[in-house]
Amino acid sequence: MEFKDYYQVLGVEKTATAEEIKKAYRKLARKFHPDVSKEPEAELRMQEINEAKAVLADPEKRLAYDQLAEQYRSGQDFQPPPDWDAGFEFRGGGFEEADLGEFSDFFANLFGQGGRAGRGRRGYQMRGEDRHAKVVIDLEDAYHGATRAITLQVPRVDAQGRVLSREHTLNVRIPQGVKAGQHIRLSGQGGPGLGGGPPGDLFLEIHFTSDPRYRVEGRDVHQRVPVTPWEAALGASIQTPTPSGVVKVKVPAGSQSGRRLRLKGRGIPGPEPGDLYVELEVVLPPADTDRARELYETMAQELAFDPRQGRGG
Repeated sequence: MEFKDYYQVLGVEKTATAEEIKKAYRKLARKFHPDVSKEPEAELRMQEINEAKAVLADPEKRLAYDQLAEQYRSGQDFQPPPDWDAGFEFRGGGFEEADLGEFSDFFANLFGQGGRAGRGRRGYQMRGEDRHAKVVIDLEDAYHGATRAITLQVPRVDAQGRVLSREHTLNVRIPQGVKAGQHIRLSGQGGPGLGGGPPGDLFLEIHFTSDPRYRVEGRDVHQRVPVTPWEAALGASIQTPTPSGVVKVKVPAGSQSGRRLRLKGRGIPGPEPGDLYVELEVVLPPADTDRARELYETMAQELAFDPRQGRGG
């Protein structure tokens, strides 16, 4: 999939105002609309033009897209980075699959139902619009609960029609046991009501900070734990840090790298708490001293061990 430069598609500068974007769209639509255009590939060009307008004419989508566009150029190989739209507020409920039928895979990956950036307007009403944002927290917060200051980027349009960003900081209580993908509802923190109506709500979708130590599946947590060759061979009781704190783990004698040990109920808390799966990783000490090399040589001479025996080839 290639990155699309929507400013290039419309032929406008990145500083273009809302009115300039609207004029550029109308000019291109008159030229490439399939009902009237004789240009080659008019239908494809019109699809690109519609995509560009759908993003750049919406202050919320444009603000998030602009941050992403700083890192890529048109035509570059592209996959959306994890949580690329975290920390931005978006309105409404989201594009349905039918809405995405006329748009490219690039648009669908960024602005489909899977991404908060795809959430669009649902019309005017007395009650304020609900808003949505993706936030990233540490896994430890899900274990213990926490109160965190979370700053969201909210677009505003200045008098010249340019999209600017303002920060919206909230103190949010992270409940113990929250899962990835779960929503925290903040009543009254959404869009303002119309005609004196009540404000909408803000829904925060939880994601966990990427951490090479852990892999999360629902409430289950998988963790790699390094052990020494003698701990693996002879068995041992070791201590290791986990998201819930330091725990003791019994390593069975004769363990190998990749062996999984289940610690029941040590996953993310909840009515049915998850489990913690410890995957052992045997780590060899370096042979960087005379004594260390001597010990390795003794093992090589005295242990009848060939890890390749019986593997063929």
